Amino acid sequence: MSPMTATATAPSPTQAGPSDKPLLSVRHLKTYFPVKRGLLRRQVGNVKAVDDVSFDVGRRETLGLVGESGCGKSTVGRSILRLIPATSGSVHFQGEDVLDAGNARMKQLRREMQIIFQDPGGSLNPRMTVGRIVGEPLVVHKVASGAELEDRVATLLRKVGLQPDHLYRYPHEFSGGQKQRIGIARALALEPEFIVCDEPVSALDVSVQSQVLNLMADLQEEFGLSYLFIAHNLAVVEHFCDRIAVMYLGKIVELADRDTLYNNPLHPYTRALLSAAPNPDPNQNKKRIMLLGDVPSPISYFKDELEGRSHSISSEEQAELDAQREPGVEYVTRSSLLDRPPLMEVPGEPGHFVSTHGFDQH
Repeated sequence: MSPMTATATAPSPTQAGPSDKPLLSVRHLKTYFPVKRGLLRRQVGNVKAVDDVSFDVGRRETLGLVGESGCGKSTVGRSILRLIPATSGSVHFQGEDVLDAGNARMKQLRREMQIIFQDPGGSLNPRMTVGRIVGEPLVVHKVASGAELEDRVATLLRKVGLQPDHLYRYPHEFSGGQKQRIGIARALALEPEFIVCDEPVSALDVSVQSQVLNLMADLQEEFGLSYLFIAHNLAVVEHFCDRIAVMYLGKIVELADRDTLYNNPLHPYTRALLSAAPNPDPNQNKKRIMLLGDVPSPISYFKDELEGRSHSISSEEQAELDAQREPGVEYVTRSSLLDRPPLMEVPGEPGHFVSTHGFDQH
């Protein structure tokens, strides 16, 4: 591929027609956590959990957000919903900036923006029956009460594959997959348009994962939902998502539609993630790409950045490289990934953005 010369710095990622506006538009989102030291607890820096992230989510679209643990993907989802306060940037939902909304307006917006949590058991109050858990949003927003409330909860339970009489039971009486179905029913209670799915199947058995994913796909089709699907399992993302954004240490390093990303990954980190995924075909030779070194600590990295240090290959990475060098294997050091320039659009591939300023494109 020829060197990249595109100039785009913020993705315009919906694949719909030019007249269609995205349901959700995130621009330059930053979420920092202060680092304090000393007896007086003075702030000496920031942990940049989310550092200048931009993307769109179209109507009825599923955008996958993938990366290793600690890269900031869950913080992105929670910052969008204001479950974690963002430091700066904008999150426009149907044209309205969520981050500037007052408390009264934010309560109304929460009817349209919901979340499914990673831990199905930990997200359910063990002292509440399923009926109270699923019906709580309807009570808080004064949508239903009494017999109507019970009828609506029973309907929601049927929608997610549970029985109406389950509303009298407690969370500990259900399996992990059933608990996640309860969480999905709760998220659907207020008929939202957008749902953040924070690794909704990572805690489930493989056989149950496919059932829950098929349920979510059916619900998306029935209710016209849009998903931000946060995950680290690339096989799940390939099956479920329309487009995929790859995050590394607080930034998006590549964004493209599903087929483009899997057939032509350009960023070294994306290629390394895909290389690490198990290949179901034992006869297919796949080039191995190995990441060297430990996952950087955002605290250590940004402390070094403030001190103006360079990020050349570390002695630990060099020792690991010398010990593991194998023919036919490409090695990528984590130190080389710390430089993450703005996204640029790949020439000839509309909608494919990658963070680069000169690394070799194969």
